[in-house]
Amino acid sequence: MKEIVLKARPREKVGKEYAKKLRRNGFIPAVVYGQGASSLALEIETKSFHALLRRGLGENVLVNLSISDHKDGEKKVLIRETQRDPVKGDIIHVDFHEISLTRKLAIQVPIHLMGTPEGVKEGGILQHVLRELEVECLPTAIPEKIEVDVNHLKIGDSIHVSDLRLEDVEILSDPHSSIVSVVPPTVFKEPEAAPVAAEEEPEVITEKKEEEEEEKEKEKEEKKETKAEKKPAEGGKEEQKKDQK
Repeated sequence: MKEIVLKARPREKVGKEYAKKLRRNGFIPAVVYGQGASSLALEIETKSFHALLRRGLGENVLVNLSISDHKDGEKKVLIRETQRDPVKGDIIHVDFHEISLTRKLAIQVPIHLMGTPEGVKEGGILQHVLRELEVECLPTAIPEKIEVDVNHLKIGDSIHVSDLRLEDVEILSDPHSSIVSVVPPTVFKEPEAAPVAAEEEPEVITEKKEEEEEEKEKEKEEKKETKAEKKPAEGGKEEQKKDQK
């Protein structure tokens, strides 16, 4: 584990107004907790702390806090919390936790995946499930990150917590938890179009209409024939009447 030195000095005053003044002058208010002693209010240089963060160092870095004009001189600490302005995003306060180099502590360590799985090259999808691992170890043995090689994973393969082997570190996370897996690609099938009954109905209706029209034509023809038959018969009756006269 890397150890860095960060300079600090005791804070002369506390309160919002003094904190604002510190920030204007290029300092960040800070406080140190832990080891059974009362908390210690400090101020640290804004540039120095930002440089620490830019190097990708955060909560898992052992910080040698060098305190000027203080009886202890230095403290071994971890960064516990950084508070930011909700609007500007600037760091407005830092909490440090003092630790003992001879006492183990539990801490969350980020997991970094290394490589490209074979299954992904074949069309599979990589699922990174667990992104932090809880471990217990001495402060000097805390890893900055836990690297997991995923090159060999094929579709359907996965890596669990129980598959990891770490030196000088006890893993506290559930051994059955999945860290990463490669799953088959998702295939979306287009739904088959259902037969549209409405397309057939017009044909049926048309056939019925044609049949009805044919029947009407037949009825008309029959009526015409009936009328034609009646006319000769009526003419014969008239001739009979004339003969009688």
